[in-house]
Parts: sequence; structure tokens; C-alpha cells
Amino acid sequence: MTLSAPIYHLKREAKRLSRELRIPLHEALDRIAAREGRASWSLLAASHAAAGSEATLLARLMPGDLVLLGARPGQGKTLKSLELAVDAMRSGHRAFFFTLEYTVRDVTDRFAAIGADYARFATLFEIDCSDAISSGYIVGKLASAASGTLVVVDYLQLLDQRRENPALGEQVRTLKSFARERGLILVFISQIDRAYEATGKPFPDIHDIRLPNPVDLRLFDKTCFLNKGELQFQATN
Repeated sequence: MTLSAPIYHLKREAKRLSRELRIPLHEALDRIAAREGRASWSLLAASHAAAGSEATLLARLMPGDLVLLGARPGQGKTLKSLELAVDAMRSGHRAFFFTLEYTVRDVTDRFAAIGADYARFATLFEIDCSDAISSGYIVGKLASAASGTLVVVDYLQLLDQRRENPALGEQVRTLKSFARERGLILVFISQIDRAYEATGKPFPDIHDIRLPNPVDLRLFDKTCFLNKGELQFQATN
């Protein structure tokens, strides 16, 4: 299926249309889908997923991987992480979304933007918005998680915001060991430094990660950077 623009661009266009016309987001998405020749957004999203099923991002990940998912604001980091979660759940695995940034409603509302019905996955998906989120908290919550479980941490730079939490680098090492031991896939959403916008590079890279506190980025097995609706994936180990 050929779209007039990358799917992330279409989603942003639908959000803008929803605000401008004061209509529900799902209605705006369906209008965009109709323009693209599909009866509804869910059908457009399903067709898009089927067309790229052999090269989905999830297919490139392995149990035990630590994944860095980075982009500047508004480039689709949260939506991409939810797409990964939905792909994992469609494969029969559970998914967890630990966020220090959003509310439960914020997260569930974004399912419509990726053409997914939250109710369909509610029993497999857990959203945790606790202020106590840290490596120790995550390990405790995932003590019984099965191999193949996909875990999103939103976001990397907030894990050590509380003084009583371990240093960021120590937390990442703890979670890496835990992911390897239990066969989990851990996806860390990450901020990108503002300076990237002045570089002219088509995608940010590992050198553009905003690091207010030190962490060895070589701990991450895979990286995924988003910009203008496109994705750049790389295995680092």
C-alpha cells in the first residue's frame, strides 16, 4: 500500500485536523484514511502493518535486548513504542508501559492514533505511572514476567530524577542484567539534545542523546531513531 506521506505524518495531520475542527481524534483519523482510499483508519493501519510485517521493528529484536528509542519532541517516540507493544501482544506476549511522563488516559488515548483498539489488549497491557519508577521498582514489578515480554520505559532521562534512586548508569546496568536473565525486551524512550536540530543530519544518533547524568550508551543492544516520519534502526552489539 502506497501512502501519500509516512504514516506518522498522517497521524500528526489527523491530530491537527481534530483540533482545528473540534472533532474526536478517531473521526479525524477516519477522514485521513478516506483520503488515502481506505474505509477507516483501522483498515489503513492494518494494511500498512501487513505490508511491512516482514520487516517490523519487533522482528529485529530479541529477548534480552536493551533498545534505545530516541527522537526530538513530536516525532512519534511514544506511538512507535506503543506499536511495538501492540505487535508483541498480537504475538501472544504481555507488554508493560512504565511512564514518568504520562497518565494512564494519555497512554490509552494514543492507541487510536496507531489504529489499535485498547480494549482488545487491556488484559495483556499494564500501564504504570508511579512516581517511584526506577530500576528496582521495575525489577520488582516484572518479577514473574515471562520471556518475550516487551517493556517500555518512558523515559530514560527521568529514571534518576529522585535523589534516593541509584545513578542512571547503575540503573541501566541493573535492567540490562535483568532483561538478559529473564528474556525480556526493554525499550527506553530517550530525549535528543536540542543541538541536533542544527546539525542537518537526516537522523539523530547515539551522540545526540541528551545525558544530564552519565550513562554508558554501549549498554544498549539496538538503537532506533525517528525523524520526520522515518526510522533508522541499528544493532550496536
